[in-house]
Amino acid sequence: MTLREHLIEELTRSHDRQPWHGPSRRALLDGVGAAEAALHPVVGAHSIWELVLHMTSWTREVSRRLHGAPPAAPSDGDWPEVGEPTEARWREACFALDRAHAALLGIVAALPPERLGDRVGTGDEPELGTGTTMALMIAGIAEHDAYHCGQVAILKRAITAR
Repeated sequence: MTLREHLIEELTRSHDRQPWHGPSRRALLDGVGAAEAALHPVVGAHSIWELVLHMTSWTREVSRRLHGAPPAAPSDGDWPEVGEPTEARWREACFALDRAHAALLGIVAALPPERLGDRVGTGDEPELGTGTTMALMIAGIAEHDAYHCGQVAILKRAITAR
């Protein structure tokens, strides 16, 4: 398996297959409605909806960088506002995450293997994820999402325990 194939497998498993760390993102979000997604059952923690918007923003930002754009904060913001929590808007938020993920997979699949070692940005700004390689940035978005999926799992438990 090539490095690119490995990265695609990691991204795919964590999104809608069976990752080693627990349920996939899709499995975690299945059955969650807008009302639950908007709850803040843990004081000081983000809601499931906020986490979905955050993962979408950073997935899009990684795609932008892979297309050659300079590193920046996500155009939608690091933590976009949820707005009015309707079922239609929640479904759209989940679809937007699916679309961002599919777009990222397509970009990674088309990326020439020699670009995986290219540097991201010119500086070393950890908050922007620079000072690393394209391959590590791609692995990083999978790690980022696994971390936030763990938060989603905890929030679901907290909601159920209410």
